[in-house]
Amino acid sequence: MTVTTLDPTTALIVVDLQAGLAALPTVHPFESVVANAARLADAFRARKLPVVLVNVAGGAPGRTEQGVAGRSALPDNWTDLLPELDQQPGDKTVTKYTWGAFQNTDLAGYLDALGVTQVVVVGVATSIGVESTARQAHEHGLNVTVATDAVTDLNPATHDNSVAHIFPRLGETGTTDEILVLL
Repeated sequence: MTVTTLDPTTALIVVDLQAGLAALPTVHPFESVVANAARLADAFRARKLPVVLVNVAGGAPGRTEQGVAGRSALPDNWTDLLPELDQQPGDKTVTKYTWGAFQNTDLAGYLDALGVTQVVVVGVATSIGVESTARQAHEHGLNVTVATDAVTDLNPATHDNSVAHIFPRLGETGTTDEILVLL
């Protein structure tokens, strides 16, 4: 469903826009995704709405067919949030070790304490960190919106599946400009 409204206390969740992932071969230009996320972050801050900047610092335990990349030593700057996001002292930073930003973090309690009833989710990868975070937000009873031009993936098919089939079942989708109009 196309974005129709934003609740008075909506938070922005920016997923994994960090140094360690910036060079990945994404479906959409990474710079455009970051620029749209930064526009949203600036607008949320200007309206005194919460901005949550999420980074990933490893992987959850367990075997996968894709190896153990999440469990090996990461480069020193891997988790550094991208400077374009202009991290501010009032922003909440969440470091995760799973796909979604709610599991084993204090994000749900933080949002609940602020009275947040809706989240706008952006970042990378659409079908992994963004989708998992959106699903978890939905499971926590939050209204969910995904900015479709502020997300990207490594695989066009998984990106398209998330945008066309998963996100509309979790909430609403819209472009950065459509969301900014509703702010």
